[in-house]
Amino acid sequence: MRALFPSLSLFFAIAGCSPATNETGAAFTRTGQVIAMSGGEGGAANACFTCHGLDGGGDGVSVPRLAGLDAGYLQKQMEDYASGVRQNAAMTEVARWLDDGDRRAVSVWYASLPAPPRRIDPSITPPPLYLKGDPGRGVAPCATCHGVAGEGVGAGNPAIWGQPAAYTIHQLQKWRNRERRNDPRGVMTQAVAGLTDEEIRELAVWLQNAPASRPPGTDVASASAAATAAAQPATSHGIRHPDR
Repeated sequence: MRALFPSLSLFFAIAGCSPATNETGAAFTRTGQVIAMSGGEGGAANACFTCHGLDGGGDGVSVPRLAGLDAGYLQKQMEDYASGVRQNAAMTEVARWLDDGDRRAVSVWYASLPAPPRRIDPSITPPPLYLKGDPGRGVAPCATCHGVAGEGVGAGNPAIWGQPAAYTIHQLQKWRNRERRNDPRGVMTQAVAGLTDEEIRELAVWLQNAPASRPPGTDVASASAAATAAAQPATSHGIRHPDR
């Protein structure tokens, strides 16, 4: 019997040296859809669908549509939330629980979803400011970067059609007030600097009613923007368990 105890001691010593595994965490981050529905390692309180809906369509009021947006753009926003470059308490908590691969996976999943159907008021037409800008005030046309139908033009210029007007108003006001500053080279801050509240409202109402349109070169835009996002030094790589 005495010979048994050294064997047991050796067994426990070897077991103690084995690396711990996180099978539960892996299960909740297995796919982008699983992350969206479970919140990944952040748990149910951080599940994306609770705000953005099962179809990724948002709430139609103040929470944006994610379905059908460019994957690279979505990942860039997640990286910016995680690093604090883009400020939002709820989204920062969601993003910081996910690593780069998780953020990419959930972004790709939302990008693959079709945009939910909407009721469109055909009487609402694009404001002249959207298509032509105002050269006298140095206001560039929104269509230059976001397309004549809000479909987005190239990497980093997201589709903006179909977003709730309240959400778009809030974002444009944040750009104008320099409260949101995660745009490349300050393009958005400069673009909206001279806009009035009424002009912002007109743009937002039209974009909410703009017909669905797919952006050109979506795959290229996604790959480029995703690679750029992953390379950002300010992002919180590897932060999966933030201090509470």
